[in-house]
Order: sequence, then C-alpha cells, then structure tokens
Amino acid sequence: MALIKLLNNTADISKMVYPTFSYQAWIGLYDDHVLGNWGWSLSDPSFYKPGETEFRPWASGEPNLVTNDRACTRFYKGQWIDDDCQSAWGSVCMDVNGSAVTFVFVNIAMSWFDAQTYCREHHTDLASVRNAADNQKVLGAIPYLGIVWIGLFRDTWKWSDGSNSSFRFWQKGQPDSGETCVAADFSNSGKWGDWTCDWKRSFICYGPGEY
Repeated sequence: MALIKLLNNTADISKMVYPTFSYQAWIGLYDDHVLGNWGWSLSDPSFYKPGETEFRPWASGEPNLVTNDRACTRFYKGQWIDDDCQSAWGSVCMDVNGSAVTFVFVNIAMSWFDAQTYCREHHTDLASVRNAADNQKVLGAIPYLGIVWIGLFRDTWKWSDGSNSSFRFWQKGQPDSGETCVAADFSNSGKWGDWTCDWKRSFICYGPGEY
C-alpha cells in the first residue's frame, strides 16, 4: 500500500481531464489472455514450506477450465472447484501471526476480487490452504456446509516489466470480462479498473527509485 500512497501523491490529475472518465491513467498491468498458473493470493514464499504451494484437493473433474473466467477457486465440503471470479460467495480469510494461522469465515456474498480486498483490509489475505491439515481447519471454520472463496486463482494478469507481484487494487466490480488493460482512477483512491486498450489516457512510468 505504500506504493499506492506514493502513486496517489505523485499523480497530477490536472493532466488527466478527458471528455469522459477523467482522472485515470494507465499502469503496467494487462491481461495476456493465456491460461495462467494457479497461485495463491498471498504470494510471500516464506509462508510456504517446500511443496505446499502445489497442494490441490480438486473435486473430481476439476479444474475444468470451461472458460477463461473460471479462474478462481471455491471450497465446498473440503473439495475445490474452479468458478467464475464474478460469482458471489462467502469467503474464508486468514490472520497470519508468525507461524500461527487462524482461518475466519466471512458470511458476505462477494466476488472473488471483492473478497480478496475485504480479507486484505480486515485480515491478512484470503485463505491459503497449504496442506490437508489446513484444508480441515478451513472446513471447520465454516459453520454450515456452504460454498466459500479461498485464495487460489489462475492469474492471467501480467506486469509489463515482467515482475510477478500478485498485488491488486481493483475497484469494486473490477475486473470484468473482455477488457485487457488497466488504469488507476485517481478520483477513487487510485483503485484500478480494466479497460479496452485503445482508450487514450495519461500513463504512469517509472525508473530506478522513482515513479
């Protein structure tokens, strides 16, 4: 979030006035339309022991990857199913304190991206399920046999400089399908939305040690 604060402080919104949708500027995130790799919302490698990022108790026939939108993971009765990220489900967040992890059920129906934002604002992140013991703890955190989001997603969003940061700062309801370039909206705390790439917008560059 420190970089978001820096970006907001640096942006000159007087140069971002357009006939429609002012105060937005392109950043370097884009969707390459290629089925990406499955990874966890919490990308810190120190949180995982060897092999734990690959734990996958998929339900039979999953992931089925029917469409590119089925890029997020829902948890049901201890099994995992790929789903459209805009579907509305409850979620399981986690609080991480050193090596201790507590899973927290959130009984609010949200898209996966909104659930990720909620968990990052109120807890550490959406739940990472590293092993069978974690899987059982997540199951035990849900007070009924409901469907919830966890933090596994298939990420097709890429940074133009080739970096692999999983940080996202989406506006509510974003991203939606079919738009592949990302702009920060400085009238909305610098939050991000996806757009078709042929819109003409200001843009944010960076060099070593500066933005």
